[in-house]
Amino acid sequence: MTTLLLSCEHGGNGVPRTLRPRFARAEAVLESHRGWDPGALSLARLLAAELPAPLSWSTTSRLVVDLNRSLHHRHLLSEWTRGLSAPERAALLAEHYHPFRDAFAADVDEALASGPVLHLSIHSFVPVLNGRPRHVDLGLLYDPRVPAEVDLARAWVEALRGALPELRIRRNAPYRGRDDGHTSGLRRRFAGQPYLGIEIEVSQGLSCDPRTRREVARALMTSLRGVLAEGAGLARGGRAKTAQGAARAREEGPDAAAKRRPKRRPGRAAIGTSRA
Repeated sequence: MTTLLLSCEHGGNGVPRTLRPRFARAEAVLESHRGWDPGALSLARLLAAELPAPLSWSTTSRLVVDLNRSLHHRHLLSEWTRGLSAPERAALLAEHYHPFRDAFAADVDEALASGPVLHLSIHSFVPVLNGRPRHVDLGLLYDPRVPAEVDLARAWVEALRGALPELRIRRNAPYRGRDDGHTSGLRRRFAGQPYLGIEIEVSQGLSCDPRTRREVARALMTSLRGVLAEGAGLARGGRAKTAQGAARAREEGPDAAAKRRPKRRPGRAAIGTSRA
């Protein structure tokens, strides 16, 4: 059985109180697509409630720290936070980046003990960027070097086009699925295990309208259920590793996963997890 895990890395545009002086004149950019992914968290919550599946999210602005970037990426921090001292940077990562990324990786690790994992990372994008229209309404991003992700994305896009014929639905658009991100980092971390990572990119012309957002969520859910029922992607998703994971779980005992999971600090409004 495949475990579904959802994440929304750019769910809000919040700024920690200690950093607000740095963003004193950045209200406009924080409200724009540079500050967050409008509509993405609402879409993710619809999917999580109906699939059902656990959802991990953050409402800290990507301009504070981008949870969808690796630690080495030049855009991990923005022009507003790049000038932090080394201790300030370490504190920022310890407060906002590591808890989110480490806890989600622990969830993946725990789920892999029982079988394949499908991670859906939910995002939104502006339909016009730098004056250029984007010829896509909904995109599924995946790594073309991972056969299981290729199979799944092809089948899912075909099903979505049948469910939403009026929309332009594409694979690896408006971005490339192998680019640096949360899913690509987890592919490296769990290489050789049945982890599949798909980023869902929805135009903000759809994600910000409540009625259209519900229609898109319904189509995503219905089509994904059908694709998974047919086993698309899972045949090449590493089923041999599933038996190894189950054996490991038996050897370690029922409390092992809890010991591997990082502790979440209480009182964090900026980072959250909902369980199905």
